[in-house]
Amino acid sequence: MIIDLAKLSPTEVYFLMTQTVVPRPVAWVLTQHKNQHFNLAPYSYFTAVSSEPPLLMYSGGKKPTGELKDSIANFEYNKQCVVHIASASQVEQMQNSATTLAAEESEIDAYDIETTEFEGFPLPRVKECPIAFGCELHQTTEIGAKPQTLVFVEIKQIYIADDVVGVDAKQRLKTDVLKIDPIARLGGREYANLKEIVLAKG
Repeated sequence: MIIDLAKLSPTEVYFLMTQTVVPRPVAWVLTQHKNQHFNLAPYSYFTAVSSEPPLLMYSGGKKPTGELKDSIANFEYNKQCVVHIASASQVEQMQNSATTLAAEESEIDAYDIETTEFEGFPLPRVKECPIAFGCELHQTTEIGAKPQTLVFVEIKQIYIADDVVGVDAKQRLKTDVLKIDPIARLGGREYANLKEIVLAKG
């Protein structure tokens, strides 16, 4: 089957891309609203893009109202954010936090998501997430006719839960990915978790 994207609507292209670019990691992004409360939302157009500087990128469209998503608009007030890697056990909370709320409402309060101090960083982190990146805004770029906003954030520090980290034979930090059990986004409301690690030969 060959599919010509020029013949598809933007909605059909989105559906096809999210069904075929799989699995995708999910950034669960905490930002601070100008009223001081915290917003939390997942983004599966997400990846690491550079290590010098250490940059992450996530991409977001707009709310049904045409307003910027909170995790983008809030940078007008505070240039910092916390990007979490959630475990599969948190999938329901994470999916709930994707629901569009008014900017003045907090997903953390609405869905009883517990946060804790992110030592050395001004914003808190989600307590049960095994990985959290304390980040500062690097730049944003708008692309496309919609448009879509690409958000580049620079990692300033990383939290790793003690029970998922060790060292390898070269004494480098190594995470136990099966213990992290990160959420992998598929299409629609489908997600996957890790069952095993496959080592390439050679």
